[in-house]
Amino acid sequence: MTVQAAFIFPHPPLIIPAVGRGGEKQIAPTAAACEEAAARIAEIRPDLIFLTSPHSVMYGDYFHLSPGSSARGSLASFGAPDEICQADYDSEFVSALAEEAEAEGLPAGTLGEQDSDLDHGTMVPLWFVRRQYRDFRLVRCGLSGLSFGDHYRLGMLVARISARLGRRTVFLASGDLSHKLKDSGPYGFAPEGPEYDRRIQEVCRSGNFGELFDFDHGFCSRAAECGHRSFLIMAGALDGRQVQSQLLSHQDVTGVGYGVASFIPGDPDPARRFLEIRQQGILTRRAQLLEHSDPYVRLAVQTLEDHVNRRGLRDLPPDLPREMTERRAGVFVSLHKEGELRGCIGTIAPVTSCIAREIMDNAVSACSRDPRFEPVRPDELPYLDVNVDVLGEAEDITSPAELDVRRYGVIVTSGMRRGLLLPDLEGVDTVEQQIAIARRKAGIGAGEKISLQRFEVVRHRMGEGA
Repeated sequence: MTVQAAFIFPHPPLIIPAVGRGGEKQIAPTAAACEEAAARIAEIRPDLIFLTSPHSVMYGDYFHLSPGSSARGSLASFGAPDEICQADYDSEFVSALAEEAEAEGLPAGTLGEQDSDLDHGTMVPLWFVRRQYRDFRLVRCGLSGLSFGDHYRLGMLVARISARLGRRTVFLASGDLSHKLKDSGPYGFAPEGPEYDRRIQEVCRSGNFGELFDFDHGFCSRAAECGHRSFLIMAGALDGRQVQSQLLSHQDVTGVGYGVASFIPGDPDPARRFLEIRQQGILTRRAQLLEHSDPYVRLAVQTLEDHVNRRGLRDLPPDLPREMTERRAGVFVSLHKEGELRGCIGTIAPVTSCIAREIMDNAVSACSRDPRFEPVRPDELPYLDVNVDVLGEAEDITSPAELDVRRYGVIVTSGMRRGLLLPDLEGVDTVEQQIAIARRKAGIGAGEKISLQRFEVVRHRMGEGA
């Protein structure tokens, strides 16, 4: 036994009559599609439903699996206290998945639960399923801030554990689409909203899950999507198998996209090993980028690879440009994995003898001492993009009007506290945002008096400057 079917399921509380109180009629086609999906699940008669919810416990660097033998929840916060959902968990499956994830170096488990109640991202899909079928146990899984590839890998483990334990598993990927489809909607409009929904509908029709990796993180954020990572875990659970895919419904009448889709797996198909194909492409691309990178980036890459692989740090290469060995400056080294930040450490002013030493020290710190992340593992090295920012001298300014988020970084100081933000960062579009983020990094309150400095950087990116 393994994954028998998978479904994308929206979760608007409005769709439940006790919550909608007549308002549910405006999304009746979505409700009908949910009923159809539930009927298909009832025909399969699964003994396990694996459900991913964007509203369960979520951490930046960890997949949370709900612990215990059971849980319950209600829609009281949506005005329907009598709508109660009770679910029995498959604790054996949870334990096996956590152990397998640890063996694979994937951070997942039952730690850190703060609220055991079922969330509406779980209860709304189960409201439809339980009206037609109840003889199943549940595994509830939260999303994370980890890479798209890590979400897909988790889904692959779900399929593996299902086969090992002999579970007839149905995967429910709970998630709404864009929340920015209409000016009249609760979150307003962004042009990325309709485009996100259009692209997801194409994936649902074609079953080409590889396209889920091609959604830029900034694009997803601007579209205010809800379920993309849920869909990636689901795709991983169907890895390497032919899939009969069907978009059952899509609506955007409330300004939020609601999609319902069905995926029935078939025979093995090596051409549908989407993560493996993507990783090969990443390795090829990275090798090409590194070949065309300048000495600043190559030194950072070599240093972090030596450190992570415990080879010890080398002496400075003999052929470095004189500017790297004779000039001093503050340096930031940043690491990204599949578009997600994986580490960033730097120095505002130089603390070593030269730029090259500054790069080496901060490369080690970025991969092993950034408190926001676990240390980089050897298996992650081939998938890291490495950038080096060399800071110019900071100059005092008297007003935010002297800043430009694209050209200048900012240093915010209050007493002994100091926060820095580099220029030209995705998602930072105004000087006000720039200063506010630098304040937060330094722990400086919004009402506290600050002094400002600005600086320029020379940015060295992989693939540029060789």
